[in-house]
Amino acid sequence: MSPEPFGARLRRAMDERGPLCVGIDPHAALLDAWGLGDDVAGLERFTRTVVEALAEEVAVFKPQSAFFERFGSRGVAVLERAVADARAAGALVLMDAKRGDIGSTMGAYAAAYLDRTSPLFSDAVTLSPYLGFGSLRPALETARANGAGVFVLALTSNPEGPEVQRATVADGRTLAQVVLDHLAAENAGAEPLGSCGAVVGATLGRSDADLAINGPLLAPGLGAQGAGAADLPRVFGDALPNVLPTVSRGVLRHGPDGAALRAAVRAETEALVAVLR
Repeated sequence: MSPEPFGARLRRAMDERGPLCVGIDPHAALLDAWGLGDDVAGLERFTRTVVEALAEEVAVFKPQSAFFERFGSRGVAVLERAVADARAAGALVLMDAKRGDIGSTMGAYAAAYLDRTSPLFSDAVTLSPYLGFGSLRPALETARANGAGVFVLALTSNPEGPEVQRATVADGRTLAQVVLDHLAAENAGAEPLGSCGAVVGATLGRSDADLAINGPLLAPGLGAQGAGAADLPRVFGDALPNVLPTVSRGVLRHGPDGAALRAAVRAETEALVAVLR
């Protein structure tokens, strides 16, 4: 029996738990703010607190793999446990790794994050398409075979992004629109939602792009980067029901108290539901 597609699982999670993705970004300043050391012990305490407090509350967790990798194998071990514990509690896990390569190397990245036999298996992973969308094929195929998903960088929230993403190709489309069109083709016919998503920043003001990809739209930039729930309709337009806003510091700064973390998630979710539904 084929595994249930990620898009279907994500749609159900968003409908049941609300349209919020919480980043797990244990950078040094945040560890310090929690009174923790910038070491593996602090990393483990921070991550376990977030997962235990929120894994039954949020639809999606988005651990940023770099903040775990910087501690070497012991940091990756903390990440493995966090992924397993979060998924066991019913949250979906989107690994924020932004991988992009070609051939067998892309296949290896896919095996690490999208193959169910891997200790780092996640429900989805972020990918970079800037070696050509076709370079992502090993990840797309592995995701499909394992009921997983991908979120591909299209229109990101960082100020440097437009110099690449707004560049135009021979037919006049922006490079971002080329990526979005590829994703729409991957998601054609999927119900209730495709498993190939795009990353589109909430800070854009306007996207000026066709976001009708029949897939989820991960929206970074809320909170510390300056965007709010009220900005989402202007950026996403008719695609608003498929938006998965992601918040990190706006929630995590309320730790290490678990009750405060949960209260922050509920407040963020309430504000988003009022706009997105």
